Amino acid sequence: MTISESTTSLSRSERRWLKVFSIFDEAQARIVAGERAVELGRGGVARVASITGMSRATISRGKAELSNTATFERLRRGRVRRQGGGRKRADVVNPSFPERLERILEETTGGDPSSHLKWTCRSTRDMAEELARQGVSVSSVTVAHYLHELGYSLQANFKTKEGGHHPDRDGQFRYINRVVDDFLKAGEPVISVDAKKKELIGEFRNPGRSWRKRGQPREVSAYDFPSKAIGKAIPYATYDVAENKALVSVGVSHDTAAFAVESIRRWWKRLGKRRYPKAQRILICADGGGSNGSRLRGWKVHLQAFSDELGIPITVCHYPPGTSKWNRVEHRLFSFISLHWRGEPLTTYEAAIQLIGTTTTKSGLDVKAQMDWGDYPTGVKFSKSAMKELNLTQHEYHGNWNYTMTPNHKP
Repeated sequence: MTISESTTSLSRSERRWLKVFSIFDEAQARIVAGERAVELGRGGVARVASITGMSRATISRGKAELSNTATFERLRRGRVRRQGGGRKRADVVNPSFPERLERILEETTGGDPSSHLKWTCRSTRDMAEELARQGVSVSSVTVAHYLHELGYSLQANFKTKEGGHHPDRDGQFRYINRVVDDFLKAGEPVISVDAKKKELIGEFRNPGRSWRKRGQPREVSAYDFPSKAIGKAIPYATYDVAENKALVSVGVSHDTAAFAVESIRRWWKRLGKRRYPKAQRILICADGGGSNGSRLRGWKVHLQAFSDELGIPITVCHYPPGTSKWNRVEHRLFSFISLHWRGEPLTTYEAAIQLIGTTTTKSGLDVKAQMDWGDYPTGVKFSKSAMKELNLTQHEYHGNWNYTMTPNHKP
């Protein structure tokens, strides 16, 4: 209980009364304060308010409850509030609160305006202030509570700084956001693609912990020697931004451009064409390096072939250097796969497929997984003449990062 006045200014009897008063719960304290105010007579409410810190309205309510038998019966049963009493949850008082909070999380953060790239370094106080400007009054503590419910947590810096700050980084994020908005509003598919790190298949330790009977940890090999592995798994994901669904192709050969495009092709055959039967174009958001790198000839040659098959243009927007962790597939899919299989050894390919395919989130993430046993050799060369056959149009803004592959002919 907060005491408004210094105890040195109180009488001896008031100090004794406050000592007893401090052990009561809120309902008991309210009634005792009301009784004290009645005892003091005129000015009693003001005096009790000044020494206890309670509001006059609360003390007056306590006075009114003195003769309420229902209140005393509730206290006798051990209830502080009546059934259903107490402050309502923020999402009950304002049903739009969770949606507004998620929208804030989607908006510009850390100097990178990319509302479709969910990542945030904002403080809960900043988010509470932004919500207040939108007419939703909540505390920073409430914001933190709901962030935990949405699956967020405070995390230390860990393997996210990959390169220098490119001078056009923010401009590229703005451009990606505009293109994504354009496609989404038109109902066209927007996919985020990337390859997860390679995993050894076998009795190897998988970081993290899982619930098991006490004293019965899962025993695995003491050494992670690749020579002892059954093989390696190369997960390549195609994540549908609008649908919150993904297909993960697990390769066994190499992470090449051919494998990357084949994974996207598999997504289209299994999920994409069913969801977007009237698609007129496709947008791919990809990292600037790896098997889908912006400078990789093979990536563009295979994409051209895919565009020819579909008979529709394929637009590609690459994230600028050093920002791969901003790729939506990273923190909307791969992070949850890692959480889902933490502490579980990937003993077989079937186990890996099962763990990937059963990954879900509260936001409704749906993941499909399938094996790709194909052979994708490295070192394949593509001549200049093959590049000249590309029907590639560079965008006016950073054409090396943003371009559209148009089919050479209708299928």
